[in-house]
Amino acid sequence: MKKYKIGFTAGVFDLFHVGHLNLFERCKEQCDSLIVAVCDDDYVRTVKHKEPVFALNERVRIIGALKCVDKVVVVTADEVNDKTLVQKKFGFDVLFSGDDWKGSERYAKTEEQFSKIGVSIEYLPYTQGVSSSQIKDCIKKGEK
Repeated sequence: MKKYKIGFTAGVFDLFHVGHLNLFERCKEQCDSLIVAVCDDDYVRTVKHKEPVFALNERVRIIGALKCVDKVVVVTADEVNDKTLVQKKFGFDVLFSGDDWKGSERYAKTEEQFSKIGVSIEYLPYTQGVSSSQIKDCIKKGEK
């Protein structure tokens, strides 16, 4: 039996790479059902100040094809910024996030909100040496 019933994680997931796969597999190890939220293009443009390489529907399709992902949803900037909105919408009992957020003001608030409703947050380590930003930089420089 897994530790959690429904897990949830979110991200842009542009330029899909092994770090994304590692994250999803680590999440799925701990829950029966994994919901992965893909941030909409407006979020990428207004919050990340970047233009997505792949269209939203393509990112959703790639994530949905993975056997470790049970459901793919699209989220807005408001939902990403206020995790209680997505928790009410999808009913998960654990939020998975990268460990770089642990201790941040934003997540301290989320931890406080979730503790009142019995929702956990699990911080998972990032795969070192790979990120979408690094891939974009290598492509621009013509490196491998």
